[in-house]
Amino acid sequence: MKRVNAMLAVWTGLVLLFFYAPIAILVGFSFNESRLNVLWEGFTLRWYAALADDVVLLGSAWNSLLVAVATTVLSVLLGTAGAWLLFRYRFPAVRLLQTLVYLPMIVPEVILGVSLLILFVVCGMELGYATIVVSHVTFCFPFVMVAVQARLAGLDPSLEEAALDLGATPAQAFRLVLIPFLAPAIVSGALMAFTLSLDELIVTYFTASAGTRTLPLEIFGRIKKGLDPTLNAVSTVFIVATFLLVIATELLRRGRRSPPETEGVSP
Repeated sequence: MKRVNAMLAVWTGLVLLFFYAPIAILVGFSFNESRLNVLWEGFTLRWYAALADDVVLLGSAWNSLLVAVATTVLSVLLGTAGAWLLFRYRFPAVRLLQTLVYLPMIVPEVILGVSLLILFVVCGMELGYATIVVSHVTFCFPFVMVAVQARLAGLDPSLEEAALDLGATPAQAFRLVLIPFLAPAIVSGALMAFTLSLDELIVTYFTASAGTRTLPLEIFGRIKKGLDPTLNAVSTVFIVATFLLVIATELLRRGRRSPPETEGVSP
């Protein structure tokens, strides 16, 4: 068993190295003096200075953030409402409806992008940021719905009944009792929707107009022209921001779980 555990540990290390070595190389070469990013020629910060002056790239990043925020808000509203309705009301076609809702999660992105493009053309919708948001919501809100449904599976029905018995209206019971109970699932689903929307390329490529620029589209267009150290810099900024957000989330989670102080309380 010791040999088996050692082999599994080595295999796990190799897998982690395979995943994180490209990220480490990208971060390292964002400080490389060479513009070709093939050989290390010295430490520099000029690519970050160039990033600060790159209006097009920064504008694309801002567009991606706006699209991700709009997608997250709509996905949370649709996913939470859909999960609650499927949990509260039973009807014959509930399994079929759930299958249709979950379908965008497993359909290849190329097929989803082409299908949405055909839908927008048939409906006469002009491609732009609105079609991008609609497309992102299509495959993001099922993730919120799955998270909320998993949380609802452990819901005690007596919580809502107690709120109603105490004089709360159904809307007040949902807002004051159920929403706080579902908050962890809603937050996790919102983070998933935000992340998926922020880095989505394939579906965005099919549903965006020629003048619509998001960060993934801008990076994809520049990569086809050749290596650009500025892209390493902007990727490093997002990696650091993600790392800091994860740390902040973990600290907040631990702070909520820590027991309250009991100073001055006699045993």
